[in-house]
Amino acid sequence: MALETVLLAVGPNDADRIDELADAVLDIASPAGATVIVAHVFTDDQYDGVVDRLEFESTGEADPDEVADRHTTVRELVSRFNDGGLSTQVRGAVGNHGEQIVNLAEATGSDLVVVGGRKRSPTGKAVFGSTAQEVMLNAPCPVTFVRGEE
Repeated sequence: MALETVLLAVGPNDADRIDELADAVLDIASPAGATVIVAHVFTDDQYDGVVDRLEFESTGEADPDEVADRHTTVRELVSRFNDGGLSTQVRGAVGNHGEQIVNLAEATGSDLVVVGGRKRSPTGKAVFGSTAQEVMLNAPCPVTFVRGEE
């Protein structure tokens, strides 16, 4: 299996994990010359807030890809990947994080999904669920989990 497309899914809590995520993706994608798709999934409420802050005329006129492309975390990661010589794309989606990441992996034909997270107790996982866990169980390709320093 050739590694041609890596989907890096980032969310609102990944700003403090940029170094770990960028290093992991560069280590994986660079040797293969893979394209990196940086994807940001917003909940409906998050999306409305970001659209307002970025001063789009209305939520209906805002394209999720464009909104994601203007997100600080996404821009920083894209810059690092471009500096590393990788081809990049940006994708945005609105809805359930885990479900939308899986949908993006399918739609883009990704060969690997990379997600970040933090260490959680077994009780925390059972009570609150886990986007990373949902992606790992449902993605159409392998998933790499990058744990932050937290």
